[in-house]
Amino acid sequence: MPSTWNRSPEEFHKIYLANTEAFYRVGSKSLAKELDEFVTGCALKLWSRAGSISQSHVDMANQIYSKGREQPKWLLWSLTGSVCQEDVFLPPAFFWDLAENDARRAGEASRTFVRMLTNILLYLAAVDDDVSLAEAEFITQCADKLGAVCDACGVKKSSRALDPMDYVSSSEPSFMDKSPLRRAKSGGEAADKKTEPQAQVEKPDFDELMAQLDSLVGLESVKKAVKDLVNLMKVRKLRQANGLPVPPMSLHMVFMGNPGTGKTTVARLMGGLYAAIGVLSKGQLVEVDRSGLVAGYVGQTALKTQETIKSALGGVLFIDEAYSLSSGGENDFGREAVETILKAMEDHRDDLIVIVAGYDKPMEKFLSSNPGLESRFNKYFHFPDYRGEELLAIFKGQCEKNGYVLTGEAEQAAKDMFDALYEKRDENFGNGRDVRNCFEDMIVRQSNRVAAMENPGREELMAVLPEDLEDGETVES
Repeated sequence: MPSTWNRSPEEFHKIYLANTEAFYRVGSKSLAKELDEFVTGCALKLWSRAGSISQSHVDMANQIYSKGREQPKWLLWSLTGSVCQEDVFLPPAFFWDLAENDARRAGEASRTFVRMLTNILLYLAAVDDDVSLAEAEFITQCADKLGAVCDACGVKKSSRALDPMDYVSSSEPSFMDKSPLRRAKSGGEAADKKTEPQAQVEKPDFDELMAQLDSLVGLESVKKAVKDLVNLMKVRKLRQANGLPVPPMSLHMVFMGNPGTGKTTVARLMGGLYAAIGVLSKGQLVEVDRSGLVAGYVGQTALKTQETIKSALGGVLFIDEAYSLSSGGENDFGREAVETILKAMEDHRDDLIVIVAGYDKPMEKFLSSNPGLESRFNKYFHFPDYRGEELLAIFKGQCEKNGYVLTGEAEQAAKDMFDALYEKRDENFGNGRDVRNCFEDMIVRQSNRVAAMENPGREELMAVLPEDLEDGETVES
């Protein structure tokens, strides 16, 4: 890897601005938010293949913002957690629009965008002075999938396909593969030397996933329903193995509830559990919303949806705010996405689970909008809002996980804060998301307080006092 690629965060920001400003000249400045979020998502997915996550990655993540937009404020713990959750790359909706415009005007802005993104990702991969094979393969996977969109839209061909070996400078295992838990299960230090691809398709650990399910705060009825389904599927597999008949059964599900109630987390655990008992071949979760399925022209939505479905085969396709697919009337392209999904549910019923999620009332209307939806979704999970004591438990868990200790007075203040948050909740109540926001605000306040101390010790660095928490006035607003 050329040493000149190891740029400072400030230099990388100039490179990012130069690349994005060139894109805005052929696209639209209004896409700045979407583009920044897309590139950030690509960076998280890229770094999930990295050997480790360091402050250098945080510094780079904080430079992914366009001119005129607010600079991100990633912390190491939040970046690490987000990296652990990233998985499949999907082309964004605005890129489909760009490619379709190119096809109509014989342009190549979309092909240029692919090279621009490749350039940015290479700099991000080289933040630790090398690029592993896993990182290089991800970069070329991004380029290939974006190139496939160009091909599908009829954009004229560009230069040769990228070769991942052009960029490799290290055989370091991925960040996820280096996790202590995975290393312990695969044989410790000796396993570090193994690079066989079989390790990537290793079945999830059933007991570990069940422990994660049990550790979730609240959701008792949901947890019981998940366990019932898992036991049912285990028995079905045993009956099949013994040559006994099993009645046909739909595995697709409906998750109803407000934001932040754990729907995505439970969907991810279900995918892993089903893979662990052999119902699914992989168990990965692919999460999308309307923008990840619907394109702007007739025929393109089916291609876009098929690409998403393909990435979810062997696992779970999780469609958030699914009711938005049927909210546009008879001529809306969302109907095309629904029909494509229904066909895939039938064609791949043995190795694909579709979970649709959203608010209760809109989801009921969505399911009644198409007879095929009602017949294929017959398992309903309701995710209730977290009560005050549950919000407090989530908050305390975040504190413990990140090395913060609530004093007795701070714990009482936190209890009062979350009780008030629950009692005064409205349609914008974010449940676990609100807890995360409170936790991040607490970190800032606590940091400002501790920074003013002369020589803070370990206890002072960890202690959370009542003044570090949101006051009643903020909660009421």
